[in-house]
Amino acid sequence: MKILMCVPNISEGKDKKLVAGAADAIRAVEGIKLLEVSSDRDHNRSVFSYLGEPEKVLAATKKLADLVLKEIDMSGHRGDHPRMGALDVVPFIPVRQVSNDEAIEIARSFGSYLGAKGVPVYYYEDAAASPQRKNLADIRKGQYEALPVKLKDPAWAPDEGPASFNATAGVTAVGVRFPLIAFNINLDTTDLSVADRIARGIRHLGGGYRHVRAIAVNLEDKGMVQVSMNLTNYSKTPIHRVMETVRSEAACYGVSVASAEVVGPVPLESLVAVARFYLQAHDFTVDQIIEANLLK
Repeated sequence: MKILMCVPNISEGKDKKLVAGAADAIRAVEGIKLLEVSSDRDHNRSVFSYLGEPEKVLAATKKLADLVLKEIDMSGHRGDHPRMGALDVVPFIPVRQVSNDEAIEIARSFGSYLGAKGVPVYYYEDAAASPQRKNLADIRKGQYEALPVKLKDPAWAPDEGPASFNATAGVTAVGVRFPLIAFNINLDTTDLSVADRIARGIRHLGGGYRHVRAIAVNLEDKGMVQVSMNLTNYSKTPIHRVMETVRSEAACYGVSVASAEVVGPVPLESLVAVARFYLQAHDFTVDQIIEANLLK
């Protein structure tokens, strides 16, 4: 069976009723398995992870979009996480027997659906229509507040939808990508500058790891700060390497790691690499995991 995953991010992390309704919209499509819903009040953002046959995933994502565009008004949105739209980013991820080309076809079909609803859409990563739009960070630069001017620039004409500012919906990025790991490390300090220095040091743009994107976030409710990251290729930049780098950098400021969190589902192989490192069991493999063998 062909399996495609989708991990859309919406710009709402405080309204539990709205988030629950969005989850119900996804579940309403028969054959879809909703793996996880993760909400963060400080980020004011929720992430949904679900999978199924490609056409069913497309149908579920359309239902989610319909609800989000109806219920979320970006003109009043505030949150610590970078964002530019109500339905901010929609990545499709091939999981089993789905080629990149098939995933791109689904992504383009969804982008066309949003564009017809009056939402400007940019394609990114493997679905990008041009090399300049491959990187999501480049597309999101300036965030929602920059859109009125950005959309007037011919260089930033959307791939789908009108080249005009939609104050309620903002802009949506739709893409196809390698399984990404959203990994956050919370530091036992309220000094945001510490997290910012670490984030700037470890991310690719700052001369750090090629496959790390990182920002600093203030977690007021927890009395901590966070290095919030996307690991875009866990096989080349594994979780444990990033964890130990952040721990070492934080120690330079007399700060310890309070906790860490993985947002959404992750590939089993990425956790096997963590086990190899911390257990020093260098020959440990996925085949040694009982549950992994049951899935074969």
